[in-house]
Amino acid sequence: MVLLSRFTRNEFNLESKSTIGVEFATRSISVEGKTVKAQIWDTAGQERYRAITSAYYRGAVGALLVYDIAKHATYVNVLRWLKELRDHADSNIVIMLVGNKSDLRHLRAVPTDEAKLFSQENGLSFIETSALDASNVENAFQTILTEIYRIVSSKQLEADPISSRPGAGSSIEITPSANDGGQNPSGKCC
Repeated sequence: MVLLSRFTRNEFNLESKSTIGVEFATRSISVEGKTVKAQIWDTAGQERYRAITSAYYRGAVGALLVYDIAKHATYVNVLRWLKELRDHADSNIVIMLVGNKSDLRHLRAVPTDEAKLFSQENGLSFIETSALDASNVENAFQTILTEIYRIVSSKQLEADPISSRPGAGSSIEITPSANDGGQNPSGKCC
């Protein structure tokens, strides 16, 4: 919730609670000279919401797996969430591991090198962020959205090399097509 608020509204609230169920926001950004409207679904990480949140994986084109660098238990849960994604999401989903609260260096419980190695072993990109001081938040979203944009654009070009190309100044909305079969039109994240 705090990363979503920081990215979409540039807000941070110390009183923010964990996501209950699902939160949703949008933001348009420029990617390679095109306007991309990201539809971002923040799903709860708690076990009790697992049945609800796994439905949002279908049709997702990207996902941020976020853990708290000061709470090792949140990092341990990443393995389960990654398995959930791989079981329920499209095989081409772009996944980024995000260690949040990098401002709490003095309370670090998850070594950066350990998370980097996990990311490499599992084909994920990796970044550490701080929603509090906004460090790397923009970079995290820009990176994953750029990768998604490139994949979506290349699929469009493969399908129809001429008519599918986005024209100068056109917008591309990164959402799955209606025939993807998911109940949710935009998936979990991005």
